[in-house]
Amino acid sequence: MFGIGTQELLIVLMLVMIVFGAGKLPQIGSSLGQGIRNFKHGIRGDEENTA
Repeated sequence: MFGIGTQELLIVLMLVMIVFGAGKLPQIGSSLGQGIRNFKHGIRGDEENTA
């Protein structure tokens, strides 16, 4: 996965937890997932808004 090993991934995740806090992680993950979903819909040209 992008040449990232397990140790590097753990370090990045720890830094994210330190910067944003554990309470914000679900909100950040949800926003990221929604953004990716919207991007895919935009690429395909879907006109329907699905929530």
